[in-house]
Amino acid sequence: MIADRTDRNRIRLAETTSPEVLADHAGAHSVAPAEADAGSVPPVLLVPVGSLEQHGPHLPLDTDTRIACAVIEAAVDRGVNGVVAPSIAYGASGEHEAFAGTISIGQDALQLVLTEFGRSACRWTSRVAFVNGHGGNARALIAAVRLLRQEGREVGWFPCAARHRRADAHAGFTETSLLLHISPAQVCTEHEIVGNVTSVQDLMPQMRIGGVAAVSPSGVLGDATGANARAGADILADLAERLSEAVTRWEPDERGMLV
Repeated sequence: MIADRTDRNRIRLAETTSPEVLADHAGAHSVAPAEADAGSVPPVLLVPVGSLEQHGPHLPLDTDTRIACAVIEAAVDRGVNGVVAPSIAYGASGEHEAFAGTISIGQDALQLVLTEFGRSACRWTSRVAFVNGHGGNARALIAAVRLLRQEGREVGWFPCAARHRRADAHAGFTETSLLLHISPAQVCTEHEIVGNVTSVQDLMPQMRIGGVAAVSPSGVLGDATGANARAGADILADLAERLSEAVTRWEPDERGMLV
């Protein structure tokens, strides 16, 4: 048994023995999720999905993965009955490949990984929730989750999309504030800059041709100046609350997104 495991809502899959998983998920397939009450539903497997990509000159390459992990941990702190899986830490980051350090496995490979992950996990757990920290992964998530659900598996995904009044796209106020809250030692504050603040929707035609580098030499899509840990804490709290509610409600939309 794992020493000092007193909080039954905080189980990390990689640190758990197979018999413990079996005990925690006993009856996982005996009760339909829609028919079960809160006390009879086994833990949902919470899977952080991130990326390894450039985040301007001031944030670490694994920013998206850190954020997805932090949102899951904060949701579990709020009482979500979840097993925390190891991260899927490489994503579809082709738009950032002009910048050193980025490693992208592409949409097709990511979709395959997500699909096979879901098929395997659903052999012993009743629900899988992918928690996504990188917007570029959305296409693969939608396709993989749609297929898994068509196969009869209870799988959904949740986007870590901030609702803050200064929310921006990449390595700007949002992500810098979050990292100042969850990983302050990893933020090079002397390099926080203003990137391209045009909306991603308007930038997309250029980005489809030349990636992020075509619209932002720094790799920043947003304004990192003024980012602060207090705002990061507020953003994280909102994301965790929304994830908690979405997992508890468990009503995936037509894209498989937990809303």
